[in-house]
Amino acid sequence: MASLVLARLNVVTSGPASSDVTAVLLHGWTMDLTTWDRVAAALPGRVVRYDVRGHGLSAGTGTGTIADLADDLAAVLDKHVPTGRIVLAGHSLGGMTIMALAEQRPELFERVSGVALIATSCGNLPRQSGVERLAGKWLVKRPKVGFGRVLAPGLRVTFGRRPRWADVRAAAAMAGNTSGEAFVGIREELTLHQRREALAVLSEIPTVVMAGSWDVLTPMRHSRVLADALPSAEFVIYPKTGHMLPLERSGDVARRIAALM
Repeated sequence: MASLVLARLNVVTSGPASSDVTAVLLHGWTMDLTTWDRVAAALPGRVVRYDVRGHGLSAGTGTGTIADLADDLAAVLDKHVPTGRIVLAGHSLGGMTIMALAEQRPELFERVSGVALIATSCGNLPRQSGVERLAGKWLVKRPKVGFGRVLAPGLRVTFGRRPRWADVRAAAAMAGNTSGEAFVGIREELTLHQRREALAVLSEIPTVVMAGSWDVLTPMRHSRVLADALPSAEFVIYPKTGHMLPLERSGDVARRIAALM
């Protein structure tokens, strides 16, 4: 496994460089590339993961719009996957970034042979509450959100029934390591995200939509919208499972992505 810290992004690659297909895994808001550790280890072929701006080891790089995150994804593909087939898998914000890339650079999808949209949405997410906006004025000034141990009980609600407590603690640590600027800025971006029309770019690409029935962040109705817009996609529902599918159902998520490879 090799890790490379670019000017803005921390990128990790694993698997044989000679592979004719590369899975590119995009994590969610307030998470980092370690969300995918178990999934990546179970995938065949080559795997590329990276920390989104303001997250993980890219935490000092500020934030941007979802359109900017799509530009980052394009840059990662250009540098790390210049040839060969690509499978894109995005969890939550990662799925939205894939949609933004489809909107902005549809020609790049000529090399995409599979897409996994995991606990994500193409739009109409709730606006921030007054409490969130008030807290945001304070959080945006913090280099990192911090309070990882304090966050764990609150993040428990984003999981489904009987999660591994180690996974809850890991998610809280990732959230605590997110920059305040990214935490606040991307939360606002989620409310502006409207990319249902961009899904047309995926209509001829093998796609799987995965949803947890107990997801409180991107409730299952959002995944149903994706499935309706992509009638040829496989639609998988995990009963009594929450938003954190790469952690909660890592084995099956890996199998679904591997099938696309």
